Amino acid sequence: MEDVKHVPVLLWECIEGLNIDPNGIYVDGTLGRGGHSERIAERLQGGRLVGVDRDSTAIKESGERLERFGERVTLVKGNFRDIGAILDSLGIKEVNGMLFDLGVSSPQLDDGERGFSYMTEAPLDMRMDRDASLTAFDVVNGWPEEELRRILFEYGEERYSARIASGIVSAREKAPIRTTLELVEIIKKNMPAAALREKQHPAKRTFQAVRIAVNDELNSLSEMLGAAMDRLSSGGRLCVISFHSLEDRIVKNAIRARENGCTCPPESPICVCGFVKTVRSVTKKPITPSEAELENNPRARSAKLRIAEKL
Repeated sequence: MEDVKHVPVLLWECIEGLNIDPNGIYVDGTLGRGGHSERIAERLQGGRLVGVDRDSTAIKESGERLERFGERVTLVKGNFRDIGAILDSLGIKEVNGMLFDLGVSSPQLDDGERGFSYMTEAPLDMRMDRDASLTAFDVVNGWPEEELRRILFEYGEERYSARIASGIVSAREKAPIRTTLELVEIIKKNMPAAALREKQHPAKRTFQAVRIAVNDELNSLSEMLGAAMDRLSSGGRLCVISFHSLEDRIVKNAIRARENGCTCPPESPICVCGFVKTVRSVTKKPITPSEAELENNPRARSAKLRIAEKL
């Protein structure tokens, strides 16, 4: 089955990075529409794949795509921050590999009702899990100005965060901000003319920040990384694809803490801090898409893949 809407990012690099054992147990913690999972499952014989996603639509559509693999594949609706509890519920102590493709998926962006895109009119939603209570409407219309400024600056790295936050608060005092394009217009009105001429869409950073806040993405990522590395078997691989510097920094630092976390002074003849190295980086620098992949899938442009191996 070909899914014209979903192009798995860094697909073959992930498959190679996982170093798949046909009889091993693997986790795709960001199932999406099943593109990565399908290629993993094809390589399994006596092994098992657990696919996790908090989006019910993703579970349904990937379930259809992966149906041919039968009991070899188990799908779970859940948040990857709970990966330890999910594995416990399945009676799985450790796994041979885990893959996490962070951020919003192409089908979510393309679904006009979800509110992730700043290019189409939609309700301010942005929930990856549509059963969750907090929406982008709640954040934009209810959070204090200082908190809006903080998330725009920290999560969106938006240099005009103060102006945009102030503009949002002024606008919502007159009437609630209900749609994506209403928010886009407010953002544009509160940015200098020079910023509006930049190549990047003026609303990109703000939408990223609000989406991260709605889905608590950075805290979820930190919790997942610790649990994932704990549950890998010796020689097991962790592959994480990130799409912006905040995510990549968290991934890099989490791996580094397990790989080079000794706090002893450089001149100390022996380690006395008790650090034990538990993972190694498979590649020194993150893997990025090839020019051929970027021609086929421009949305992959900012993707970075980091791979770690459990010792």
